[in-house]
Amino acid sequence: MQICRTIADIRAAVADMRAAGTIGLVTTMGALHAGHMALVNAASTHPNVVATIFVNPTQFGNASDLDTYPRTEEADLALLEQAGVTAVFIPSVDEIYPEGEETIVETTHLAQVFHGLVRPGHYRGVATVVTKLFNIIGPDAAYFGEKDYQQLAVIRTMVRDLHTPVTIHGVPTVREADGLAMSSRNVRLPPADRAAAPILIASLTAAEALLKSGETVEAAIDAIVATITTEPLATLGAVDIVDPTTFAPATGIPTGPVGIMISASFGDVMLIDQKEVTP
Repeated sequence: MQICRTIADIRAAVADMRAAGTIGLVTTMGALHAGHMALVNAASTHPNVVATIFVNPTQFGNASDLDTYPRTEEADLALLEQAGVTAVFIPSVDEIYPEGEETIVETTHLAQVFHGLVRPGHYRGVATVVTKLFNIIGPDAAYFGEKDYQQLAVIRTMVRDLHTPVTIHGVPTVREADGLAMSSRNVRLPPADRAAAPILIASLTAAEALLKSGETVEAAIDAIVATITTEPLATLGAVDIVDPTTFAPATGIPTGPVGIMISASFGDVMLIDQKEVTP
């Protein structure tokens, strides 16, 4: 497994890979867990898999969140090597954001609604860094988790609008035994908050049951709010139920699939989760 820390090095590595076939890309911020490895496994249908480890400063809303984000490079590299990854790109901030740069990438509507209201600027940072990584590496396909439902939609929209020749694949959310969606942020939860965090999947399950029984979107949202407010350690950030194709807010009794997106904070750690439901 090659470890590349400069754009020149990863481009040289990719050029060598091309003779072996296509390239699947998995972008990460490190602190890898089974959810990330599910992405790597999905990408392994390609002869070459490239992973990136880059804690992207432009998608963090506050400096303390960035500073406390877990960094476990040695362990991450061991997992990626064991999984058969061809090359890992671990750039510095200056390598990705050189001094004097002024270009951003943003989905002007999708980044400003739903979770984008809770995390202003977040999806602009995501779209910008993913565009940079696509331009640097030039993968044939890239793999993203469905846990961040809106992020996946942002990336798909960005690729469509910019005519980027990368196929985007969504990979189902990987969960802990108690249903909590795997996230690098979970390690920051104190024991009491960690024990409380499965209230997220409990609220999604309650909403799913209502929608499948013929209830309205509004009733499902009420159920999520009611469920999460039973947990004193959880502070609900947002709950939205949308059309999974257009991302327009869903109302009434849905006639097709809908995406449920929620966010909640446990102390200073914000978690997100999602579920796509077909009534």
